[in-house]
Amino acid sequence: MIHTLRERMRLLISRFGRRTNRLPTRPAPLRFQYANSATARPSLWSRQNIGPSSLVFVPPSLSANEQTLVDSFHKLTYDAVGPNGSRSYFVSWLGYGMFKWPTDLWNYQQIISETQPDVIIETGTYRGGSALFLATICDLLGHGQIITIDVDETYRQSVPCHPRITYLHGSSTEPTIVDQVRAVVGTRENVMVILDSDHQRDHVLDELRTYSRFIPRGGHLIVEDTNINGHPVHAEFGPGPWEAVEIFLAENPGFYADRNQERFFLTHNPRGFLRRLAA
Repeated sequence: MIHTLRERMRLLISRFGRRTNRLPTRPAPLRFQYANSATARPSLWSRQNIGPSSLVFVPPSLSANEQTLVDSFHKLTYDAVGPNGSRSYFVSWLGYGMFKWPTDLWNYQQIISETQPDVIIETGTYRGGSALFLATICDLLGHGQIITIDVDETYRQSVPCHPRITYLHGSSTEPTIVDQVRAVVGTRENVMVILDSDHQRDHVLDELRTYSRFIPRGGHLIVEDTNINGHPVHAEFGPGPWEAVEIFLAENPGFYADRNQERFFLTHNPRGFLRRLAA
């Protein structure tokens, strides 16, 4: 029998080795690229800081029970109304509101950082929150311009003022508006489009036929709110974005629905993340 603490410690050390209270060595912190000019203030971030990661989780096929679970949660988050009348997907970016599901915004960030579009065209400005979100991501990249279009002028005087954002007022399919978009885009070819205006099928289909012409090979054309008309929410809406996508894809074999963008399972844009074939 061991009678002393010293003898016990020796036995433990002989069995398991000597312990140490030293913390594990931490990797050196990331160092951002700063401006070289002696008169310039150091920048907290520059385009050179973008990481190399392009890992994408490919969502597995869900069982019927799993899909029912996802759809049930989708309906809960979509239909729930707070005491103040607001809904869970009314969110804000730097104080400016928008109707977006947060994981969809995360996907936008990843798409933009990977493809670095010259211009992002958005139909449906609302309060300007999504346009500001897109512009902020472009700020971090040091590249990109936003064109946002809305026929409703309710919030025209209160939308954010940002040097990367151009506001156009009118219907997104009106020829004069399309001409203005074409003039702003100019000769730039790397264009991304997000459609979120009138959700009636015929209008969305008109938008798809119009703005798909701006999309380069491998580029993204996103149709928002394909979840309505029972996919799985707002079943009473009638033919909407989902049905417009079905017609558009049947007409345009050069585009496909990128289901990998649905890796969070819950999205307001199921089958709405369209992409043009790279070749």
